[in-house]
Amino acid sequence: MNYKNQDLIFIVDDEEDILELIKINLEKAGYKTKTFEQTSKLIDEALKYCPSLFVLDLMLPDDDGFEICKRIRNNDSLRDTPIIMLTARSDVMDRILGLELGADDYVIKPFSPRELVARVKAVLRRKIMIAKTNIIKINDSLIIDLDKMSVTVKNKKIDLTGTEFKLLQLLASRESWVFSRDQLLNHLWGNEKIVIDRTIDVHINHLREKLGEAGKLIKNIRGIGYKLEI
Repeated sequence: MNYKNQDLIFIVDDEEDILELIKINLEKAGYKTKTFEQTSKLIDEALKYCPSLFVLDLMLPDDDGFEICKRIRNNDSLRDTPIIMLTARSDVMDRILGLELGADDYVIKPFSPRELVARVKAVLRRKIMIAKTNIIKINDSLIIDLDKMSVTVKNKKIDLTGTEFKLLQLLASRESWVFSRDQLLNHLWGNEKIVIDRTIDVHINHLREKLGEAGKLIKNIRGIGYKLEI
């Protein structure tokens, strides 16, 4: 197998045929994979092998996908690793909860293998940031370092997911410019993601909470979108 991408993907699902389907298609796309039907050794193996991304089933016999997501996000070594959730549930609130817990994307079963591969590529691309300006300073309190993909508020480091960082970077790129929800969605996912209406709102709320006092700089323009008022 010619692993042209060299990214290691951890796949977690209790259905053997689903595991094999995902594994085959990701490896055809040039990724390395490691599969898990149970989660008992997942965190230990992740710390050992440092995967580039998790494909995580929401409903597992030995654990809960939401809880696994929380454990990954609460682990200092894994918290920035992207997570794509697989779910047979079509309930909107379940998907919103997954996003609020830190999932970067979700795919509803049954799914197209080509769609899943496209979403894996899209999520991994978000980790790569190319910008002309390396550091954005806002009111001398909020500092965005694009090279290190780090954010500090009053010299305190703020841990953001890749999606939250990219969202903040876009808002900060143009002072007081109002970005529509469609513009924000396109910047984050292009045409590769089918989203619910509240997706951007969920990420904005999460971002505001993490930024604390600086979160007040993100303004909601009713019926249009958001802006960063500097």
